[in-house]
Amino acid sequence: MKYVALADVANIQLGKMLSPKSKTGTESFPYLRNQNVQWQRFELAALATMDFSAREREKFRLLPGDLLVCEGGEPGRCAVWDGRIDNCFYQKALHRLRPKSGIADSQYLALWIQFQALRGAFNDQNAKTTIAHLPLVRLEQLTVPDVPFDEQIGIAKALNVQLAEVEKARQATVSQLEDVSKLADAVIMQSLDEGTTGSYQLGQVLKEVKQGIGEHWQKYPVLGATRDGLAPAKEPPGKHAVKYKPVFAGTVFYNPMRILIGSIAFVDEDDASGITSPDYVVLQGRERMVDSRWFYYWLRSPQGVQCINSLARGAVRERMLFNRLAEGEVVLPDYTTQRRASAALKELNRMRTKLKQQFDEVALLPQKVLSQVFGN
Repeated sequence: MKYVALADVANIQLGKMLSPKSKTGTESFPYLRNQNVQWQRFELAALATMDFSAREREKFRLLPGDLLVCEGGEPGRCAVWDGRIDNCFYQKALHRLRPKSGIADSQYLALWIQFQALRGAFNDQNAKTTIAHLPLVRLEQLTVPDVPFDEQIGIAKALNVQLAEVEKARQATVSQLEDVSKLADAVIMQSLDEGTTGSYQLGQVLKEVKQGIGEHWQKYPVLGATRDGLAPAKEPPGKHAVKYKPVFAGTVFYNPMRILIGSIAFVDEDDASGITSPDYVVLQGRERMVDSRWFYYWLRSPQGVQCINSLARGAVRERMLFNRLAEGEVVLPDYTTQRRASAALKELNRMRTKLKQQFDEVALLPQKVLSQVFGN
């Protein structure tokens, strides 16, 4: 098959650079940012505005059929603008591709770029920087199959039908995962209503794990805490691997720089034991006072979030070490009630694990669908 450079079939241009001078409000219009562009769709709930001069409005105005491609964050993420907002513009974090009439179809190009991103074609852009990046010259040089225009439209239409079904499956799984989280919060609330309760400082009922794993660190995977809970760590152990802390079954741990956004994890009985960064805070409930599983779900519940926020001092990126968390207060049901609630939470966790596996399987489907047409 013959291929042509993307720059030969579309005009490509970055958006307007954001600066303090662009925020006077004298000629203010909505504009799209990186976070507004998702895979084949837009998130427009909270649009920012900035000033555009008459010349800039001519240069950066979006037209129906324009393809917007993310330069950073998740390079290649793209969607075709449908013109739903009049006088809408875009900033420099986005590339605008305007296909040449009768030569290239926006939807076809969007699907091809998505396929390239899913197969890792843009990953090498991360080699010299910690921030993933898709520069203009790389996008211009990207080659696309030289397919007749009418055939492009037919391919895009067929693929979008299939991908719409995949998106329905993804949304259904997301909804089920949200329901499981709500059920977990309900279990916590029910335990507080049913049991005999008492108020304690967290430092009274929790113990911190400070000791490193030692010379046997290579036996264990490195684990991290994300907003979704337990996950493999992105980075391998550094020079001080022996200081990495053990996170075995019944352990709660969190990233002290990201606890405010929910980067908290729990190692359950079904999870593999591991180690985590010595910078993380690792906790266990004191024997017959706190069930660690119950505490983990409490910490993620609205009550736990309220407690964490009450201890924060205003900085989004502050470190909340154990000595600060220890000052917080928790209302605890009696231990027997905690254990009963913990058993229910364990079953919910198993359900969540199955749903997460299902979600991961669905996430692979777009590449499989696109591969049927574009190859491996």
